[in-house]
Amino acid sequence: MKASLKWLREYVNITLPLQELAQKLTMSGTEVAGIDTIGGWDNIVVGEVVAIEPHPNAERLQLATVDLGTQRFTSVCGAPNLEMGQKVAFAKIGSQLIDPESGELVKLKRAKIRGIASEGMICSERELGISDRHEGIMVLPSDAPLGVPLDEYLGDTILDLDITPNRPDCLSIIGIAWEVAALTGKSVRFPEVSYDETGEPIERKASVEIADADLCPRYCASLVTDVKMAPSPPWMEQRLLACGMRPINNIVDVTNYVMLEYGQPLHAFDYQKLAQNRIIVRRAQDGEMLTTLDGVKRALTSEMLVIADGEGAVAIAGVMGGTESEVTEDTTSVLIESANFNPVSLRRTSMALRLRSEASLRFEKGISPELPLLALRRATQLMAALSGGKIAKGIIDIYPGKTEPKPISLTTRQVRRILGVDLGLDQMVKVLSSLGFQCQRVSPEELSVIVPYWRTDVRLSDDLVEEIARIIGYDELPTTLPSGSLPRYEPNPMRALRQRVCEILAGCGMQEVITYSLTSLAIMRKVVPDSQLFPLRVANPITTEQEYLRTTLRPGLLQALSSNEKHEEGSIRLFEVGKVYLPREGDLPEERHMLAGVLSGPRLDRSWHGEGEALDFFDAKGVLEVLFERLGVAISFEPAEDETLSPARRAKIVVGGEEVGVLGELHPRVAEDFDISSRSVYLFEIDLERLLPAALEPHKYRPIPRFPVTLRDIALVVDVAIPSKRVQDIIEGFPLVARVTLFDVYIGEQVPREKKSLAFRIHYQSPTRTLTDEEVKQAQEEILERLHRELGATLRA
Repeated sequence: MKASLKWLREYVNITLPLQELAQKLTMSGTEVAGIDTIGGWDNIVVGEVVAIEPHPNAERLQLATVDLGTQRFTSVCGAPNLEMGQKVAFAKIGSQLIDPESGELVKLKRAKIRGIASEGMICSERELGISDRHEGIMVLPSDAPLGVPLDEYLGDTILDLDITPNRPDCLSIIGIAWEVAALTGKSVRFPEVSYDETGEPIERKASVEIADADLCPRYCASLVTDVKMAPSPPWMEQRLLACGMRPINNIVDVTNYVMLEYGQPLHAFDYQKLAQNRIIVRRAQDGEMLTTLDGVKRALTSEMLVIADGEGAVAIAGVMGGTESEVTEDTTSVLIESANFNPVSLRRTSMALRLRSEASLRFEKGISPELPLLALRRATQLMAALSGGKIAKGIIDIYPGKTEPKPISLTTRQVRRILGVDLGLDQMVKVLSSLGFQCQRVSPEELSVIVPYWRTDVRLSDDLVEEIARIIGYDELPTTLPSGSLPRYEPNPMRALRQRVCEILAGCGMQEVITYSLTSLAIMRKVVPDSQLFPLRVANPITTEQEYLRTTLRPGLLQALSSNEKHEEGSIRLFEVGKVYLPREGDLPEERHMLAGVLSGPRLDRSWHGEGEALDFFDAKGVLEVLFERLGVAISFEPAEDETLSPARRAKIVVGGEEVGVLGELHPRVAEDFDISSRSVYLFEIDLERLLPAALEPHKYRPIPRFPVTLRDIALVVDVAIPSKRVQDIIEGFPLVARVTLFDVYIGEQVPREKKSLAFRIHYQSPTRTLTDEEVKQAQEEILERLHRELGATLRA
């Protein structure tokens, strides 16, 4: 928000030095991000055109005599709007002006134009750097003081303010004036608003209907007829420019001016273009089209609120008007809209259409429904005065959402508890009253406070305490220790698990990446079958590449791998811990915490030993075994079905009989889809939500064995289709078996076709005694007998 200091001074008396004022505003929560100066015009003064003669040697030029009060100068001027009696900006020889052609600053020199000496220049707005207008000279108001330096008359200081989202009232000059008044102990002066209503009653000329009161709590309208379109007066144009808005004409400028003044957006309709002279505030129809003032034809939905006439939509409520009802040079009657719209609905509309305006910016923050009538009366007054129009009798005011303000109770005890300082009621009343709050003493320790209509951010007694603190000054409050007990620590098991997983995987030599939660349908199709592909689409995607919420971490991780392998020669080991979003019918998506990782490339960096072996399935499996071992969770691997992974090298990860993830070699087709050139890529993905209960279980420890272990190796021939895990589970089920390790797998000429050899090392051990050879032998025979019976296993010869 840019605020003109000269404009502010119309509403509040400012006596503080500029830097001190900026400091007070910043410390109170309204940060002054910058201070700009308009002016710096040397040797340019206010003059009056007292004589005009034709140039003897040029038909299009005139000789103007300009009176500066104590001196008169002759200037050669070619402006078509030059007239006797005008107050103008006169630049003396030696002053610096902007060259309209090059835009550069040039020094004005004495010159002869067609044989006549010009002793100065009557300036245009472009030459002064005020605006881009150069078709004529700038005409000052008739009451401009003669001979006064232009810098003194038009110069201004602009405060560039950063307004927080909860303070829509400060997106206005009057709102800033309230802040300045409270901080400096001054009072606020409101503009006087009065006018004569000489037209017909507005009820005969127009009607307003609100079809959806939830989205439009209030709608006000007035009518000004017989208007004459023209440029706005310089004082209004200068204020608009100072606040960063481009002047257009006296009708549109009034709506922008009042918006800056009061913080209430307005809109001007060409009354003659409104079908049946009706205004209907309703939801748009799906597919309804409207061309907005920026020239874009937009398709609307039933979630959007529009302003319609008797035939169709003429504006997107609170966002932007339509071209079919805009005011033009031919406009003679104007219907002024001043309304209040639901901020949530309006923001959704603005975001869906990717259309933001100064009006929507204010409505989104939730401005007061009490503002429309006040701003409308001010706009009606200014529009009639600047356009010479007639005002219809009365104002249409439809206010279905009217509510009465509820008082807030505030006690000295509450102030003491929050601020740690004792404040009397008198001081509390003084501060709150300076901000426009109405205070009534209920008891020596309690106030009943009515919040002013423009302060929509104040709802609780704590908000009132904040107002008191920031106006007194946070730096003025004494430092005190916090009272009461420290807040109770609430553990977050999932956060702890995520952090622990990241630490373990980083210790395994893997690197964490963070990818976007948004992706495209085309990318997800590469890793998710169409039968399982039901991602949620965001309403306002930034690009088509970030249009859907991810349902798996795989796409982003594989894209990261593809990108990294183009720049890396060694191994790539990446993992990500993040959320996926699973659709739920009639509800928000389910957010689940997931872990995914990929490994690719050589196991060791290239060295003088030669090329290192490539990472394989068992490297990825080993990483997971380390992870689960350190988490204290027992896992097993079982055959899996996953189209993203190669059928020969894939397994599901099982914890407590429940599948928690999957591991395997990336299918060559998927690798090709992601432009991955590595020969083999190994991927794992784990559902941390399913893993969490097991990870939370207390760890059980066994004492170090007191008795020796006896080792036996056994080589078994089984069917190729039998997983080694099934054999291992049977062996581990015997009471004297402490541990089993698979150390060799063989398929080839030494075993029959469709068979394979599995070699295990069995650790026999008892917690109570030393085992004898006979006991070990008997256990070994029992194991072989059961394996033969259940799996058809035989000892390898």
